[in-house]
Amino acid sequence: MRALALGVTLIAAKIVGLAGQTLPASWWTVPAFVWQDVAVAAVFWAVDRTLGRPRLMWVAYAVIVAAAAVSVPITRVLGSPLTVPMLRAAGGPLADSIAHELTAVNIATIAAVLATGALLPALLSRVPRRLRRAAIAGGLACAIAGPVAATQVDTRGRGRNVVTALTATIRPRIDALAADHDWRRSPFESGRGEDLSALRGAAAGSNVVVVVLESTAARYLRVYGAADDPTPNLTTLAERALVFDQAYATYPESIKGMVAAFESRYPAFDVPAEAHVSTAAAPLARLLGAAGYRTALFHSGRFAYLGMDAIVGAEGFDTAEDAGAIGGNVHSSFGVDEPSAVRRMLAWIDGLPPGQRFFSTYMPVAGHHPYVAPEAGPFHDAGELGAYKNALRYGDESLGGLVSGLAARHLLDHTLLVIFGDHGEAFGQHDGNFGHTLFVYDENVRVPLIVALPRAAEARRVQRVASAVDIAPTVLDLLGLPSSPRHEGVSLLAPDRQMALFFSDYAVGWLGLRDGCWKDVVEVESGRSQLFDLCTDPDESRDRAPEFPDRVGAYRERLQAWSGATRAEILRSK
Repeated sequence: MRALALGVTLIAAKIVGLAGQTLPASWWTVPAFVWQDVAVAAVFWAVDRTLGRPRLMWVAYAVIVAAAAVSVPITRVLGSPLTVPMLRAAGGPLADSIAHELTAVNIATIAAVLATGALLPALLSRVPRRLRRAAIAGGLACAIAGPVAATQVDTRGRGRNVVTALTATIRPRIDALAADHDWRRSPFESGRGEDLSALRGAAAGSNVVVVVLESTAARYLRVYGAADDPTPNLTTLAERALVFDQAYATYPESIKGMVAAFESRYPAFDVPAEAHVSTAAAPLARLLGAAGYRTALFHSGRFAYLGMDAIVGAEGFDTAEDAGAIGGNVHSSFGVDEPSAVRRMLAWIDGLPPGQRFFSTYMPVAGHHPYVAPEAGPFHDAGELGAYKNALRYGDESLGGLVSGLAARHLLDHTLLVIFGDHGEAFGQHDGNFGHTLFVYDENVRVPLIVALPRAAEARRVQRVASAVDIAPTVLDLLGLPSSPRHEGVSLLAPDRQMALFFSDYAVGWLGLRDGCWKDVVEVESGRSQLFDLCTDPDESRDRAPEFPDRVGAYRERLQAWSGATRAEILRSK
């Protein structure tokens, strides 16, 4: 009875969690989505029978039901049950985001699942035995057919429950396999990209300011074709800058994104951020420090999140300050107001000796969920997208303040400005895709990358595919300084044509690449691929994988080998 009640409760939790989402229309849909719930109940029954300890199993029953109840609003918001990476991320800085989602509806769903789990054992005992047996037989049929059904229906991980999702993410899903290869060379496309080599050394002797825009996807910006303009200061700056149209984050989350952008090396799948600290790395701040630059990082958020303090400590900045050191006028769980961070950064610049070259990085938090800005903005769209655009607008005002501050100090004509997004943000463009960490569609990983040279009005759209791992080598090339052999990225001034590689490991594992017009994504657990021609289908709505099996197979092989080799390299250097 306990096992039957558990199975029904897990199925009820799934129905509530997926309510409102579009599910595949197929005879295979029901077994594909419920077989894991039945399997968990069957394992529970086997353990119950073996141990013969009803009190212990009632405790286990209560724990699983409670976890399933808590997981329902997570599924409603993020399209995935609770996973181990989500548990790791649920720290203090996310308190405002978590509180924002504690709506009456979400609280009611938790209560409904708890009530279901509490009442079902007694209610089921009153159901005629033949009906209980029929339900068990139907469930077992689903469990038997489920693995086959999962190959016929693309559930995108939504067939999992809290038990199977936690179990799947508690241990690595990618084997660490040492290999050496030019991972970014396309197995199909040939030719060269734009040749910007004439700009090598164009910023020699200049200061460097890097701005890492939080949760900023290219698709929402006027610079990249959006109808609205939430970042007018960035739009103005882009008029005299190199604008990379096809730039990609390596990972849709900020901390591992730092490893890519500032160390020019790939983060690894199913490896915590703090494990990427390595003496074998060549961070940009250390290289510029060795070249005579004073270096600093100012973050309006908090370093004590997901291993960020360890990463920042290894980057080699002379000065690194977060919200706690900066202080400010407006405080949240994530940090302080952006004007306070900009003022602190400009004050640090003012304190440098005259003529001292500097490398300063500004990492705002404006743009992060729950998209709250201290001031009202101009966008009044229904739902969270309008609030998100207003948050971007608020952050852009501080970007404008930073640029104005540099100009007022007569430093703008002597400063290389590099502005890019750490990752994107999704608003349901694909089923279940909200926020940024769980998928690798373009709304998650395609980001702005804008490079404004000093003393020049160099305005150019660059169509070649770029990656966050290319940022540090490109900065060094513009300064006329050598890159490091430890870097895995390349200078974007060279005409070499490269693919962009990226992944997500927060829920279902995803590997992906962009190769010219083509984009391929692979679901790690199932091996299922999707292939899109972004030149004709920028919204990634038409899967072309069945039409090009050879291309899909080659991309899958490359992504699997790359992810295994990256994992092996990070673990080796620990």
